[in-house]
Amino acid sequence: MKRSATANWKGSGKEGSGKLLTQSGVIKNKSYDFRSRFEDGTYTNPEELIAAAHAGCFSMKLSFVLGAAGFTPTRIETKCTVTLEGGAITGSHLEVRAKVPKLKAKDFPQYAEDAKANCPISKALNTTITMDAQLVKSYKAATA
Repeated sequence: MKRSATANWKGSGKEGSGKLLTQSGVIKNKSYDFRSRFEDGTYTNPEELIAAAHAGCFSMKLSFVLGAAGFTPTRIETKCTVTLEGGAITGSHLEVRAKVPKLKAKDFPQYAEDAKANCPISKALNTTITMDAQLVKSYKAATA
């Protein structure tokens, strides 16, 4: 399987702007610019998209890891924060909350660590990946 995305950039690095388009069309001509990456701009940026990819990939991998161990999660919520410093991604932090019937809290970290180490996005990132993983009994929806 191969997936693609296209970026079109016009202008200088600081004053220019770009548009992003994904093969699926889910992201279609979404703007990004210097301010959205390095200041307080309101457009998307590559780091935000990496964070979304990492959170989504990790959550799905954790579901597979739990399933292989005989558990079916009711819900997995993962927030990923990617840090950009000095022109490089210096870290990706996963905050995971999962509701998994019949799973003991003491056993949850081993499954979360397996998913963190083995999800394809974790493997693709050349950075430190940290995580706070928590098994919960109930949910209150989190925000991005």
